[in-house]
Amino acid sequence: MLTDTAIRKAKPGDKPMRLADGGGLYLLLRPDGARWWRWDYRRPVTGKRNTLSLGTYPDTSLADARERHAEARKALAAGIDPGEHRKAEKAAGAERAANSFEVVAREWLGKQAWVPGYLDKVAAWLANDVFPYIGGRPVAEVTAPEFLRVARRIEERGAVESAHRILQNCGQVMRYAIATGRAERNPVADLRGALASPEGRHHAAITDPGELGGLLRAIEGYKGDPVTRAALKLSGLLFVRPGELRHAEWAEIDLDKAEWNIPAAKMKMRQPHLVPLCDQAVAILRELHPLTGRGQYVFPGGRSPRRPMSNNAINAALRRMGFGADVMTAHGFRATARTMLDELLGFRPDYIEHQLAHSVRDPNGRAYNRTAHLPERRKMMQAWADYLDNLREGGNVVPLRKASGESR
Repeated sequence: MLTDTAIRKAKPGDKPMRLADGGGLYLLLRPDGARWWRWDYRRPVTGKRNTLSLGTYPDTSLADARERHAEARKALAAGIDPGEHRKAEKAAGAERAANSFEVVAREWLGKQAWVPGYLDKVAAWLANDVFPYIGGRPVAEVTAPEFLRVARRIEERGAVESAHRILQNCGQVMRYAIATGRAERNPVADLRGALASPEGRHHAAITDPGELGGLLRAIEGYKGDPVTRAALKLSGLLFVRPGELRHAEWAEIDLDKAEWNIPAAKMKMRQPHLVPLCDQAVAILRELHPLTGRGQYVFPGGRSPRRPMSNNAINAALRRMGFGADVMTAHGFRATARTMLDELLGFRPDYIEHQLAHSVRDPNGRAYNRTAHLPERRKMMQAWADYLDNLREGGNVVPLRKASGESR
């Protein structure tokens, strides 16, 4: 039997030396001074001789080597080849590492056709708030309570919106894991209602010219339903309320006059509203007319042409393009136009408010009619459309303020 003292005193020779400990366990002392624990045994089925490495001395002590030797002998007695068992464990470990939540999440991120800025944001959210806690876990083994703890940490610092957003991202990763055969179910779905509802939810909107250009390019490249794509484009150009857009009827639109007359019954303020149509909007509607012009609605529903499109269609399309609910919403196109028409293009606030169909009073306190400032609003809508074209094409993002009659 070996002792630590005997091992330390052993000197390497010109050839490998074996220091036996018993039961086939020995320490192989190599000429270069390396000390390897070895065990020679015969495979249970073939009877062929095999050698199992049990570690190196002193990293693996004498006591540790004997414990590993005893476990291997026990497995052999049960008819298990300890060498093959170790290979299987290593393979399983490698597979678990290859299918960790972080690996799958990064693979999922790499397949998203999002604008680079948003892609970077999602990657940072996951890296900062998710991967440190569950990134190394096998994706198939992450549980609902683990996902909830991740979200709770974010919620506890007051970022309720972010907690909901990150849970949504985790759910998307899990759905991808299921689709690629690395998980069987999505535990995030079990957490519906587990987090506090965000208070004072607002309609997120992009007001940075560079980011808006990215959104416009994403819309231009949208590969989904062409009717939804047209609705996305007109949302940016016309900035009417989402409900007004999806309920638009062909009978209300005069393409020759480039006008859309929305009846009072469809308006929030219960006042008729006239929307001047820019050249780009007319072109989109003319292209759309062969698809939906035989029916009542400009944007009919997918299930029935006798009903308008879903109230979630535009938001759902934004999400598919990678724009989260805290980045851009269907209603947010109104805030985008309001802010940028005022701060960047320099149009008079009352023109903008008229076009938004907000309540605007004359000096006598009376509401303006639907045609108030129509020539100025028509010029404003065309200037807005041209500006959006410029952003989409990557042109100058900060135009000079208007110096003509439509300015402040």
